[in-house]
Amino acid sequence: MTSRGGLGSVTPRLELRGISKSYPGTIANKNVELSVMPGELHALLGENGAGKSTLVKIIYGVVAADEGEIRWEGRPIAVHDPASARRLGIGMVFQHFTLFETLTVTENIALGLEKERDIRRLARRIEETATKYGLALDPSRYVHDLSVGERQRVEVVRCLMQEPKLLIMDEPTSVLTPQEVERLFDVLRRLAAEGCSILYISHKLGEIMALCQRATVLRQGAVTAQCDPRRETSASLARMMVGSEVLAVKRPGEHKEGDEALTVTDLVLEPDDPFGTRLDHVSLNVRKGEILGIAGVAGNGQTELLRALAGETLAPRSDTIRIEGANAGHLGPAGRRARGLAFVPEERLGRGAVAELSLADNALLTAYLGGNVAAGMVQSGAVRDFASAIVKSYNVVCAGIDAEARSLSGGNMQKFIIGREILQQPRVLIAAHPTWGVDVGAALTIHEALIRLRDAGAAVLVVSEDLDELFEICDRIAVMSKGRISEPKRVGETDIDEIGLLMGGLFEDKQQAVSHAAD
Repeated sequence: MTSRGGLGSVTPRLELRGISKSYPGTIANKNVELSVMPGELHALLGENGAGKSTLVKIIYGVVAADEGEIRWEGRPIAVHDPASARRLGIGMVFQHFTLFETLTVTENIALGLEKERDIRRLARRIEETATKYGLALDPSRYVHDLSVGERQRVEVVRCLMQEPKLLIMDEPTSVLTPQEVERLFDVLRRLAAEGCSILYISHKLGEIMALCQRATVLRQGAVTAQCDPRRETSASLARMMVGSEVLAVKRPGEHKEGDEALTVTDLVLEPDDPFGTRLDHVSLNVRKGEILGIAGVAGNGQTELLRALAGETLAPRSDTIRIEGANAGHLGPAGRRARGLAFVPEERLGRGAVAELSLADNALLTAYLGGNVAAGMVQSGAVRDFASAIVKSYNVVCAGIDAEARSLSGGNMQKFIIGREILQQPRVLIAAHPTWGVDVGAALTIHEALIRLRDAGAAVLVVSEDLDELFEICDRIAVMSKGRISEPKRVGETDIDEIGLLMGGLFEDKQQAVSHAAD
């Protein structure tokens, strides 16, 4: 990759002048001014719905601005589509991978390169690029055989093969171990040193402060601040994003835990998905009055475990899963909810809520007990009161309880789903990725709600890839890797580095010997 200039250049690599974009009833971007210099690591910050996604889609040619001008290396341009963005030298690594699992690494990368037709030559180029930047990658492997960290490398190498002058990174570390994050940062710093501009989007303020040289903050679609994040604190950056002081969540104090509320004993399950993960002799317990966190890189059995716990997949034996001592392994979701279990799925729309239904109707989806349905008839008044209570208690920003679920931002939809489950006063709550992609204010609301539920005596199981989140709210943390689960560790007796090593499978040799002996 050739040198692309340095930070001393006076002409911005990218400059946005007066960019505005509106949708019916919503102003996504309002007169946005932004410049990114050659070789600069530039952060784009903001709450959910602040306009970050719309802005980078405009830069990358996915949507067109209503007003304003984009200048590229000093000259005005029009970016009609992603292909024209790539021809200019703009690459983007999306938060959700855009890879085909049944194709090889080489075949996936070939799809993003317009001129490369020789697959063998391309494979050699992939190896050369991956080696140059310390991104170990086998071009012949199929994507479904890769870990999530390896898939992230494919996305990055695919962009690097296009020799970008500007690389946009959207929440790139949300599925990586701490060790993989450091390796990615090394690559980004090296790219910046060679002159590549990096536009970096993340809700993890510690990352922004460690990596970036400048930050632009959006609030309600407009630029409200610019700063050097290396000279700021997490609190000051959060204040810029939210517009007011953001108080840190109060860590749950030590207390005596109660009896076991959720128990899993030697759970073995083959996946329904051909690319899924086999659950290999998984055992765990969650006590009343505690939050147990399960860490792990995505794709290591968390999805399969969550479905087994929620009752979507039945266990081989009824006594494999017990709720408050009663066998539940053969109960479906409704049977487990009747026993006091509530569930927050990882997918907000589709599994957590129906996009086309109103908030009131979505409240009823899981809260059909407790007076909302009587003698087989929906009690409309009770349902509307319940939906209104969720909106009020969890500060859900919406047009009212008759608004469709799809009209809410991701953070507000997540607050509504969390509130719907917690206001049913469950004895056991399972929450999958409760603050995935939500801003600092929404995350604070959700964390406080989980801790209050724990303090009320409920058992809470949180599955998350965000280690900062787990250390902030959990009493104990276990790790999933390749379908196995580690022994839980008390938060005060471990640290992020140790959990990160466990996420990489450090405990597997010992666990493997145990599982083989059991087989």
